[in-house]
Amino acid sequence: MPAICAAKRQQTRVGAAHGRDHDFPQSDFRSSNDDAILSRVPSPESRVPSPESQVPSPESRIPNPESRIMPPPPEPPVSDPDDPMVFRASGITKVYDMGEVQVHALRGVDLELFRGELVVLLGPSGSGKSTLLNILGGLDVPTGGHVWYHGQDLTEADDRELTRFRRDHVGFVFQFYNLIPSLTARENVAIVTEIAAAPMPPEKALAMVDLADRMDHFPAQLSGGQQQRVAIARAIAKQPAVLLCDEPTGALDSLTGVRVLEALERINAELGTTTVVITHNADIARMADRVLHMADGRIASGERNAERVPASELHW
Repeated sequence: MPAICAAKRQQTRVGAAHGRDHDFPQSDFRSSNDDAILSRVPSPESRVPSPESQVPSPESRIPNPESRIMPPPPEPPVSDPDDPMVFRASGITKVYDMGEVQVHALRGVDLELFRGELVVLLGPSGSGKSTLLNILGGLDVPTGGHVWYHGQDLTEADDRELTRFRRDHVGFVFQFYNLIPSLTARENVAIVTEIAAAPMPPEKALAMVDLADRMDHFPAQLSGGQQQRVAIARAIAKQPAVLLCDEPTGALDSLTGVRVLEALERINAELGTTTVVITHNADIARMADRVLHMADGRIASGERNAERVPASELHW
């Protein structure tokens, strides 16, 4: 026992000699390579940067002009209420990310639409017609490019501004009618007139689509063509500057579809509403001022009809 106590006292004296207050031998904390490692650790003085090294040189503060060069955006048209150009689109692209696959719906679309004209976008399914229509109407935003409405860049608008744009300037007609079953035709139209800035009476809107005698009927009491005409009356009741129609006759037979097209034709003629109809039905193109052919996300070609054929003379 005395020998053990003497050994512990000896360890204590060694620890004290090395500035430690514990009884463990020095070899427990340092290996044979510690001295070599510590020799590579910079001293505290060397870790403090000099004031001169923290001040950038005048040359380093001047950015390289070449590193900041970006292609300028297209020049926007000047906003002019008397300008006949309603829409201008430049380089519109739209890419949908579907997991590991990217779907290119639009591949650089340039487009101009003018006040009062009736334009048909003609093309097969998947050609990008609906995507382009949704972007023009503010329902979707492009991946690239710009869209101007009377000189205002819609691609720079926030959600609130796009909502105001849709509410005040655009009417939509879709393939499916989206009527509220529990409301009459008059009440379905009146919903829109309650939030519009300068609406027409629901009765007048329904009369324009030849439904004056069906105002108080519910959707279930109307044929498919009559329901679509109620949807058109609802779209025009807020007196929009633009009417965008996505396959308005797609769910209808030929005779009923012609009645719907007659309603669109009348609205375009009497109200001067810029009207865009997208379809895959080539016969409908004969009633348009201009026809734009879409394929693979691009406008492949365009043509102006020398003479518009009345909707009543169309058949398919």
